[in-house]
Amino acid sequence: MTTATPGYTPTRRGASVLVPLAGSLLVGTAAVVLGALVAGSPAAAGAAIGTVMVCVFFAFGAVVLGVVAKVAPAASMLVALLTYTLNVVLVGLVFVGLARSGALQDAVAPRWLTGAVIACTLVWTTTQIVVATRTRQPIFDLPSDGQEASVR
Repeated sequence: MTTATPGYTPTRRGASVLVPLAGSLLVGTAAVVLGALVAGSPAAAGAAIGTVMVCVFFAFGAVVLGVVAKVAPAASMLVALLTYTLNVVLVGLVFVGLARSGALQDAVAPRWLTGAVIACTLVWTTTQIVVATRTRQPIFDLPSDGQEASVR
């Protein structure tokens, strides 16, 4: 049985998804605008596709991981590794699909696509780390009367 920890303020639900999503969308939007101004519509299309890929795949992984962490905390690490691997595979499949369709020759600039994927992934990962380190998420309660600590 656990009790409320004095001074503990629960984090906003979904902050581990919404904050990285907002950061990635901001960087992706900047890449789309910059690509359109510098290299035209193929660059903007590449940046937009890269941004959408990162936002959709990583948000899906974060939501799945959040659900698993609540239901079966012991499986969290395994699910985190599997969803990250799935993200990498899906990004690779999108690249292969675009290359086979011929879209990377004319309609989509591959360098802008790659740059947007890298930039948005770095922003997503960095903001997730910042959110995780700044939110108080205790995994156990310290005893106040000399009893053993209860693990959540």
